[in-house]
Amino acid sequence: MKIRLTPNKVIKFLILSDLTFWTGWGLISPIFAIFVVDKIAGGSAFVVGVASAVYWIVKSLLRIPIGIFLDTCPSERDDYFSLVVGLFIAALVPFGFVFAKVPLHIYILQGIHGFGLAMSLSGWTAIFTRHIDKGRESTEWGLDATSIGIGTGIAGAVGGWAVTKFGFTPVFIVVGVFGLIGVALLFGLRHEIKGVFDHKLLDHGLYFHFKDIFHRDRK
Repeated sequence: MKIRLTPNKVIKFLILSDLTFWTGWGLISPIFAIFVVDKIAGGSAFVVGVASAVYWIVKSLLRIPIGIFLDTCPSERDDYFSLVVGLFIAALVPFGFVFAKVPLHIYILQGIHGFGLAMSLSGWTAIFTRHIDKGRESTEWGLDATSIGIGTGIAGAVGGWAVTKFGFTPVFIVVGVFGLIGVALLFGLRHEIKGVFDHKLLDHGLYFHFKDIFHRDRK
């Protein structure tokens, strides 16, 4: 049996975007607690715990409402916009860490991070599921998980070294740049997602989406 590991274009770009974005975050994930304790006024293990809780709770609470909204929208363009805008928001968070001084700043940034990823993951999973190659579902989900795991693993070691050598600020900037590259890669799908750059649809699409939703509710 011949096994082909090359996915279609949509899946390929989604995986590349995922790999780039999460590899960037892998640079700081292992040493984020050290940053909070050493560089944030009043930083402690408790602050780290609360920051983690804010991120996970915000992301988890918003995933279903955003998913329900996207499911009521008739076109895949909405999933794409949610993916791109959400990932862009999340990509800006590392730049915010550069200016964070007190625990409240960390909590706000973690909340923004959770919100951005709730948006992006809702759109990402919808598009990935819709375009996955039939009969290769496990393989392509595995390609995504494996690429993220390897990228994040290598980045963890590199990030620890980089912080020791250059400090936190340059590393946060690099993480943000990786995130923005991840967003830019999604523009490779601009011809694959119908209506993404159709100006008429952009001008009137949201109006019609809400009109359709309310019309269905009246029925």
